[in-house]
This record gives sequence, C-alpha cells and structure tokens, in this order.
Amino acid sequence: MVPEKLTFSPLSRRQIEADFSGGHITADAGLLLLREVDKQHRLTQRLATVLDDARNPVLVRHKLQTMVRQRVFGVAAGYEDLNDHEALRADQALQTATGEDAILAGKSTLCRMEQRVDRQAVINAHELLWHHFIEQHETPPKEIVLDFDGTDIPVHGDQPGKFFNAYYDHHCYFPLYVFCGRHLLVSYLRTSNRSDSRHSWAILALLVKFIRQYWPDTRIV
Repeated sequence: MVPEKLTFSPLSRRQIEADFSGGHITADAGLLLLREVDKQHRLTQRLATVLDDARNPVLVRHKLQTMVRQRVFGVAAGYEDLNDHEALRADQALQTATGEDAILAGKSTLCRMEQRVDRQAVINAHELLWHHFIEQHETPPKEIVLDFDGTDIPVHGDQPGKFFNAYYDHHCYFPLYVFCGRHLLVSYLRTSNRSDSRHSWAILALLVKFIRQYWPDTRIV
C-alpha cells in the first residue's frame, strides 16, 4: 500500500514532505531522493573541495558547494543546458536539494564556475570517484572487471571540437567511459575524429596503479 505522505529530513525550519493526495507542485521531486543519497555519500561536498574558487569571499552570494550541487542535480534531472537554470533557480525542489531556501545561481554564474575548471581539477575529481569506489567495499574483491566504452554525444550548432563521425552518422563528441559494475570510474571527453581506443591505455595504467595501492591481490580484468 502506497503511503499518503513521505517525510524527508528538514532544511532549517522548512519541513519537507511528499504528499500524494494533491496536485503536482514540482516536476522534479526526485531531486529530494537524490539529496538524501548525496547527504550519505557527500560526493558534491567532496567535489567542491577539489575545485578552485578565486572569488572574493566578501562579494560571494552563492557558495561553491551550493553551485556544484545545483549543476550536478540539474544534469541528473535532465537539464543539461545552463539556460535552464534561469527558471530552475526559483524551483523550490532544486533549492531544497541544494540546501538553500532562496534564489539559486543564474546561468552566467554557473558558467563562470565551469570555465574555472582546469585539467588538474578534472584529475582530482576522478580520483574522488576512485576513492569512493574503494570505500564501497568492506573487503578487497577477488576480481574486478573494468569496462571501457566509447559512445557518442550528438552536438548541434557550431560547438568547439565537433566532427562528423561516419559510424554514428552525425556530428558528435566521443567520450570514453570506464565502469566497474555499476560504478562510474572515468568520464573522459574526446572529439569524434579519434579512434575508439584513444588514451585508453594511459587511463588504464592510472586506474590500475591507483587500485593496486588498496587491493594488491585483486585480479583486474
């Protein structure tokens, strides 16, 4: 039997409830579930620590950690375009998910945050995922399988680095993903005029070196 009401952990004095007896108030209520998961794993909090924030603290209105959550949760809800946040910034579900009870950052502020991300920050963010992967295992597994997959992301308009890929029959990017079971370990953006295996060997070497620090006897396939 489906309960008439679900109660989530509060935000300051704001009570958060999901009520199934009335109409729709937000189309993104699933963000509240994502918020509970993130509170347990602290991924967005940890991600914010590896990003550089060169802003003057006196002039900061939107904290870096809040903006990271806003952007990550927005993408998770299907809002890939920064322009969506001009409306989303006032959505109470997204506000609550990010831990705020006021208007969130606009597209220009989020864009400046992303433009400050450099190569080292990307490396640090991936190492964060690898540490999280290790933490999910109480004991070292006997064997793990690293699954390397290249796939297409269609691009529209005159975006930098776009190329036509004959196999996928459209202009696209060609990112490389590495999974171990359901755990995402690598998300590496590439242009589509390269081979499927580009940089796979270098990434594999980095992954194996990292995993061997914690699991020296695990068989890696």
